[in-house]
Amino acid sequence: MAFLIELIGYFAGFMTTVALLPQALKSWKSKHTKDVSLGWITILTTGVILWIIYGLLTLTLPLVVANIATLVLCLTVLTLKIKYG
Repeated sequence: MAFLIELIGYFAGFMTTVALLPQALKSWKSKHTKDVSLGWITILTTGVILWIIYGLLTLTLPLVVANIATLVLCLTVLTLKIKYG
């Protein structure tokens, strides 16, 4: 049962990380981020950092792994938003 619970955690993390991928790719390719909200990506990035801290404190590996991957995408979109406005 513990394996199934951990598997669900990894799959949930995968899905939420992949959900950000289309925006990151579109922003990267087009160099256009006018329609990306700076507030949204800033809040999301902050939340992801807090999830990583929480995951580390509770030793929840799926949470940490998924949110590190998400953080990379968030920082990519945030950097592109700052660069291309």
